[in-house]
Amino acid sequence: MKKEKAAEGTMLFQFEKPEGFTYTAGQFADYTLLEPSETDAEANTRGFTLASAPYEPNLMCTTRMRDTAFKRVLKNMPLGTDVELDAPYGSFTLHSKLDRPAVFLTGGIENHACAQHHLAIGPRQDWAHDYVVLLQQASRGCSIPGRAEPCGRCRSQRHRRAHYDGAGKSRHGWTGETGYVDAAMLARHIQDLSAPIYYLCGPARMVTAMRSLLNGAGVDDDDIRTEEFTGY
Repeated sequence: MKKEKAAEGTMLFQFEKPEGFTYTAGQFADYTLLEPSETDAEANTRGFTLASAPYEPNLMCTTRMRDTAFKRVLKNMPLGTDVELDAPYGSFTLHSKLDRPAVFLTGGIENHACAQHHLAIGPRQDWAHDYVVLLQQASRGCSIPGRAEPCGRCRSQRHRRAHYDGAGKSRHGWTGETGYVDAAMLARHIQDLSAPIYYLCGPARMVTAMRSLLNGAGVDDDDIRTEEFTGY
């Protein structure tokens, strides 16, 4: 196990991948603490997105560190401590329609991983489209983990864009566009709103708002995939 600060109030954890364990980018895992030093009403299990790419040697998750027993134990437990893994779950996986672009609308801190590991799975040279777009929202003044520039594998895609609400520059040096993700922002970065498959990932209210925004712009529900996170 490894752990490090990913952003303000946010930590990244890495666990050794069990031998033979496989999953698809976009799925999640339930982690259970074994004999924790404390517990509370929220119990000892949490579900986290598998933020590492399937080809990577470790399993990674990123989470906002709320003041709960689970998060305190997770943060402070010694390296090498075992946890129970129940996975993989979920169908928030990349589409196989080669003629459709992918657009990710994500919210919060933990959910950045949803788009990140889709972008990190490597180039899809057989795709007919030439862009992958990431539009990200976070709370005002909040740090977003990760780099403003894409990693080496992400650069294989023609475009990778990140946006979020809040005034001024991000704490990670982002100098690009800021502001709420709205119809005007979508129109600036997506030539044909009916062309992509959309992936909405974040708190329930954010997902509902983004679905309403897309529906209002004429996007069919069949072209929208969602994953909601609560209680983190």
